[in-house]
Amino acid sequence: MPSRAMPEITPPIEDYLKAIYTLGRESAGRASTSAIAERMDVSAASATNMMQRLAEMKLVDYVPYKGVSLTEAGEKIALEVIRHHRLIELYLAEALGYAWDEVHEEAERLEHVISEEFEDRIDAMLGHPTTDPHGDPIPPKTGAMPHQPLRRLSEARTGERVVVRRVGDRDAAILRRLAELGVVPGAVLAVTGSGPVGSPITVERGGSSFALDSDLAGQVFVEPGG
Repeated sequence: MPSRAMPEITPPIEDYLKAIYTLGRESAGRASTSAIAERMDVSAASATNMMQRLAEMKLVDYVPYKGVSLTEAGEKIALEVIRHHRLIELYLAEALGYAWDEVHEEAERLEHVISEEFEDRIDAMLGHPTTDPHGDPIPPKTGAMPHQPLRRLSEARTGERVVVRRVGDRDAAILRRLAELGVVPGAVLAVTGSGPVGSPITVERGGSSFALDSDLAGQVFVEPGG
């Protein structure tokens, strides 16, 4: 009996695999169906149907009520799409002058259609970069994604000095505000005031002091230093 051909990997499938990868990294391996539905802006039923389809394609390990993780094949596809996305973001910023709050949506559209040759040319032109404009690591051509042991700025306590390593890229308004404040990858911040979970955090950078609400600080990922 002839083997069944692998179903086509469509852009929606790539988007789901990318979301599962990202959410899995945030939750120690498995992503919940509800979190996937929220990230993809679909109903829980639609997300469940897609998880079942991806499981049939051997791209995910799906256990009802226990979440989903990528198989080796699924992770390979997810990392390739993420590599495309982050290289495109950096190309748009470095070569075409896009602001960092403008590149995400453009990259979302282009990540599915560029060829491997185009990817390689962008990579070479940019000098084989390792991070995108927001500080997110660019997956290597082969091999695993480098691990970044970071925490959210909202979790920092008074008296700490931290270095910004990456910021969330999904909200353009937040990116614009962070740019205005100079809270960008590489910035050194001194935490001068913090309170209970959900309260604002006060930081100092370059002699200027300002407060960040919990939503804003929650999109900034830092490590000790400075």
